[in-house]
Amino acid sequence: MKQKGRLFIVSTPIGNLQDITQRALQVLSAVEAIACEDTRQTVKLLNAFGLKKRLISYFQPRESQKLPLIISILEQGKDIALVSDAGTPGISDPGFPLIKAAIQQGIQVIPIPGPSALTAALAASGLPTHRVLFLGFPPAKKGSLRNFLQKAASEEGTLVFFLPMRKFRLFIEVAQEVFGPREAVLAREITKIHEEFIRGNLDNLPLNVDDNKLKGEATLLIRGK
Repeated sequence: MKQKGRLFIVSTPIGNLQDITQRALQVLSAVEAIACEDTRQTVKLLNAFGLKKRLISYFQPRESQKLPLIISILEQGKDIALVSDAGTPGISDPGFPLIKAAIQQGIQVIPIPGPSALTAALAASGLPTHRVLFLGFPPAKKGSLRNFLQKAASEEGTLVFFLPMRKFRLFIEVAQEVFGPREAVLAREITKIHEEFIRGNLDNLPLNVDDNKLKGEATLLIRGK
């Protein structure tokens, strides 16, 4: 029986290219192809390190369209690397369906650890890390958001969200209603030149966030109950 290929889950920098690991570069240079969210972002990364590879666009909500192609390459005994636009694949990105499908097909899945906004923000937040609930991207609409947060109101561990900054003020408004004045930390531009940890509570945090910071994505941490 022909040996199947391997699916490598490769973490890539979340801002500072120097955070790439030697193992990640070795894997990216050796695989048959790279499945990625945005080929334009991945090309920038590869160009920075002098690498050229076949790229397979694999993004939400059309990930199911590329699954058969990626699995077929793996079934042929060829290795593939999965990367996200930044950070660790499978954490609030399209990676999960591919990883699950690979496992179901008996394909070996190998993590290549590295940068992650989740762990980086937690480590420097100053909030408790012995118990954590990661909630990813919250619902966009106010009613759904309120219900979403109410389900987490009794959680004792630190709550961690990935938050589009254009939704920051709405999120904080609803979070204040649900949680009250809990301690909170907003982690912006992690590993980049303008890296910033804005600490306070849900009542005063918005006062320290100017409108010019309401772009991109950030990590928001809220102390548990």
